Amino acid sequence: SCQRRHQKLIEESPAPNFEESVRQAMGAAAVKVAKACGYVNAGTVEFLYQEGEFYFLEMNTRLQVEHPVTEATTGLDLVALQLAVASGEPLPFTQDEIVRRGHSIEVRVNAEDPAGGKFLPSPGTITKFTRPDGYGVRTDAGYESGDTVSQYYDNLIAKIIVTAADRETAIGRTIRALEETVVEGVATTLPADLAILRHPDFVAGTHSTRWVGETLDLSQVTSTVQPAPESDDPLVAKDVPVEVDGRRFQVRVWVPETSGPVVRSAPRRKASSSTGASTAAGSGNVAVPMQGTIVKVLVDVGQEVESGQAVVVLEAMKMENHIAADKNGTVTEIKVKPGDTVGGGDIVVVIS
Repeated sequence: SCQRRHQKLIEESPAPNFEESVRQAMGAAAVKVAKACGYVNAGTVEFLYQEGEFYFLEMNTRLQVEHPVTEATTGLDLVALQLAVASGEPLPFTQDEIVRRGHSIEVRVNAEDPAGGKFLPSPGTITKFTRPDGYGVRTDAGYESGDTVSQYYDNLIAKIIVTAADRETAIGRTIRALEETVVEGVATTLPADLAILRHPDFVAGTHSTRWVGETLDLSQVTSTVQPAPESDDPLVAKDVPVEVDGRRFQVRVWVPETSGPVVRSAPRRKASSSTGASTAAGSGNVAVPMQGTIVKVLVDVGQEVESGQAVVVLEAMKMENHIAADKNGTVTEIKVKPGDTVGGGDIVVVIS
């Protein structure tokens, strides 16, 4: 799998460059764990694999998000089997009768903005959702056009599962499916997913669970939030945060009164060869980029801070985000306390 913050973005089955003997040993170990605790029903045992050895991580007494890649390669309906076993019915097959065919890739479409590799939560209303189609493409979604992604719950919008005869074909087919997918109203991880699938490391199967955070370059990825649709509603002024050259600014825009939150990200500009990196200072009004709950305030009034230093911790969609100062200076006002709910663009700390 490819992960960031210990959350998976892309999973596939079977794992590339993985010896069959190790897979069989993992399966035997999983059965041993289930028998040792007397567990009966569907469950998932997780292992970490490194340099030919695998290590027990945890067991979950349920199917996990990535179970469709197993269904696609084995032809088994794991949800139906789980319900049957819970009803006391026996499994209608033996382990020796299970046959894997082809290769399957699952892509998670999350309501997060991967611009610059930050993966900021992006709650809001989905104004348009067009699913991909075609042979070997399956979409499991919990949202449709018009639904609202809440800040209080997991931000998974959909899973796109693609299956083909071999891994190379599966990768190409997955890229095509993602290019067909349209989600408007909230930012999604689709640009990051495409960057992963097109990267030589992924194609070669040499990536790891830490590869996205340590190797993948997402610096040129910009926000996927679409402009608000044209409307006859009266226009109102909204102050929204934008980011340029890694610095956050407040910009006032005029949008329809009934429109949802407006999110914009600008790609980072290359530093001028004559002047070096940009020296533009922020406003000192530190704003949060999305709605959420303040879980921690990291500074005090009168404290000296530097640009880029975290001043508060914001929780949104089960993720903690460090909100940083936009300039050097002294904290003159703190507008929030732990437990406060804030909206996108709200100013939380003032620096002078």
